[in-house]
Amino acid sequence: MAVRCTFKIMAKDKLIGVDLGGTTIKFAILTEAGEIQQKWSIKTNVFDDGVHIVPDIIESINHHLDLYQLDPKRVIGIGMGTPGTVNRTTGTVTGAYNLNWKTEQSVKADIESGTGFSLTLDNDANAAALGEAWRGAGNNDDEVSFITLGTGVGGGLVSNGQLIHGTAGAGGEIGHVVVEPNGYLCTCGNKGCLEQYTSATGVVHLAQDFSEEYVGSSKLKQLIADGDEVTSKIVFDLAKDGDFLANKVIDKVAYYLGYATAAMSNILNPSAVVIGGGVAAAGEFLRARVEKNWQTFAFPTVRSTTRVKLAELGNDAGVIGAASLARVNTN
Repeated sequence: MAVRCTFKIMAKDKLIGVDLGGTTIKFAILTEAGEIQQKWSIKTNVFDDGVHIVPDIIESINHHLDLYQLDPKRVIGIGMGTPGTVNRTTGTVTGAYNLNWKTEQSVKADIESGTGFSLTLDNDANAAALGEAWRGAGNNDDEVSFITLGTGVGGGLVSNGQLIHGTAGAGGEIGHVVVEPNGYLCTCGNKGCLEQYTSATGVVHLAQDFSEEYVGSSKLKQLIADGDEVTSKIVFDLAKDGDFLANKVIDKVAYYLGYATAAMSNILNPSAVVIGGGVAAAGEFLRARVEKNWQTFAFPTVRSTTRVKLAELGNDAGVIGAASLARVNTN
């Protein structure tokens, strides 16, 4: 009598997303549709030229797969967003100075060897852009532009459902669009870059300069004159409370953002320009002012078809977008 043996094939239906930052590494296990099922984070150990970072990522992934009893055969792959310049062909990272990586790092080969999964790498701002385009404010549209306002200003451009990388990976560097010729000196070596006016540090720089010229009464001016700490959040909070000088600063920030995002929109005509990052926590107070300026500079057709929106995913944008890298790479 013949015995029939049946074998159940394990479906690959899980994605792993990794968002590598200078202080924290965020992880998530997601469904193929982009729904987060588990997430955790560890501190980024940048000591000893950052040699512990990749081993820590490998150990954490392997540990949590055991912890959650997830069969490795179900994992489609790993996607990771990282600071620095990513060579997507070799899977290496250079110039990630906030990770203390002073030389080129063979991230892809090491993580694939340590976990047994394929790894797809991209820049962290690009990963966040993919996250917002896929599961956030972009509503899974193929044409979405993303700008993130934090300590610096980054961006990611999605066109035809794909990230625009450019010939050397610098596509989407909206933070280095010049908005004020011969303006503030930027870390990139140019003058007048958007980053120097609309990042968290840029907002404070503007506040200090405006304060020197302002002769009226203002709590913001008093804080600066007294040498008290002034942050971008303080500037926004004072503006919301009606401080005249603070509002002048935010008006200028919104002008620069409106100008730069309109220029970007006129080239790409995305369905949405999505604004995220810590500075964007100011919410509708900032978005409405940016849109007012954006309307002034946008091409008529763009004005009627593109929308200026706030990011929706918060801190999850990076891991969701990173996971989508693995998803796209295997489809």
